[in-house]
Amino acid sequence: MDAFVLIASFALFCAIGVPVAYALGLSAIATAIWIDIPLEAVMLKTSDGVDNFPLLAIPFFVMTGALMAEGGTARRLVALAQVFVGFIRGGLAMVNVVAQTLFGCISGSSVADTASIGSVMIPQMIKAGYPRVFATNVTICGSLQAILLPPSHNAVIYSLAAGGSISIAHLFLAGIVPGVMLGLSIMGLCLVISYKRGYPKGEVVPFRQALKIAAESIWGLMTVVIILGGILSGVFTATESGSIACAYAFFVSMFIYREAKWSELPQLLARVSRTVGMVMIMVGFSVAFAYIMALIRLPAIATEFFLSISDSKYVFLMLINILLLILGTFMDLAPMLLICTPILMPVIMKFGIDPIHFGMIMLLNLGIGLVTPPVGPTMVIGCAIGRVSMEQITKELWPFYIVMTIVLMIVTYVPEFSLWLPSFLKL
Repeated sequence: MDAFVLIASFALFCAIGVPVAYALGLSAIATAIWIDIPLEAVMLKTSDGVDNFPLLAIPFFVMTGALMAEGGTARRLVALAQVFVGFIRGGLAMVNVVAQTLFGCISGSSVADTASIGSVMIPQMIKAGYPRVFATNVTICGSLQAILLPPSHNAVIYSLAAGGSISIAHLFLAGIVPGVMLGLSIMGLCLVISYKRGYPKGEVVPFRQALKIAAESIWGLMTVVIILGGILSGVFTATESGSIACAYAFFVSMFIYREAKWSELPQLLARVSRTVGMVMIMVGFSVAFAYIMALIRLPAIATEFFLSISDSKYVFLMLINILLLILGTFMDLAPMLLICTPILMPVIMKFGIDPIHFGMIMLLNLGIGLVTPPVGPTMVIGCAIGRVSMEQITKELWPFYIVMTIVLMIVTYVPEFSLWLPSFLKL
């Protein structure tokens, strides 16, 4: 009955339109009253949730991505991608995915990737003769790499939801191979569709112009070097690399590229503050929610339930994939990580599944939910930029869903793709 009160109250608050972050806190309070524990305990857990040094990585990475997006880095990365793949048939689709990969290593956000690269690439693809729906679908699906590639904000959230016991650096490394695999798979699909439908070829960029483009983009790409190089070398923690990358992004955007206007800096800071503030509220209330779950033994109940179905970890992983794919269509990625991770962590330990590997499974599953109706925040952003309806793009998304599901199955059942890089570098 205790578990029913927690879950039912949360579902009710969400159903009547309460934001997910506040629904987490209110359902924790309602259940605390039901099981007769002091509300002060819930408030203390909420404050403890945000009093966490690794959480500082999130505002630093969000600010870095915002500065680079406003400072002209996105446009330069698109030009750089065009040098390498723009001349192939369907080249602009390839450029789109490659640019999403490069910018994803700076922004760490699927929504930021779609907004920044999509605003440049979707109009270009439409002008070159690509269908509006195809251009939008390539953009939103290509942006999912940012969820896996460092510096993924959601990898930081997963680590915190797991109790801070999982290294953020290990999670960053674990996401590189699955992220690149996803990008290459989408590029392969774009190539097949482009040849089948006769989409246009691009032009080869002259060597001298290519050198100029590379020289201009190197300033933006150095952000990736700072983030990854600092973490891999052991010189910086994820939080420290984020702060240095943020300072560097400010310098490049304001003094090198000089496309970001000083007059617009307060609005940019306000947007970042709103985003980070909502994340912090969600994290704080999710810790209180997890505390109540522990008191009513919900993780133990979940463990017993899954073990009663099957003692095979392969069956369990398939069930989890189905569950997360369904849940991801109704709720955003971050709250799902914060809710599901504390419940599922004891289960995966029982089955002997590496939590780093399981993190990649969760991120990819819930990432697919970002481009799946009815919620799909990344899909919503893409529709707004491409000026198409959700119904229009959903009808033509099925080849992308097939490719993403295949990658998901490979990542799920071949853990080496996620684990070999952290093991090899032994961070």
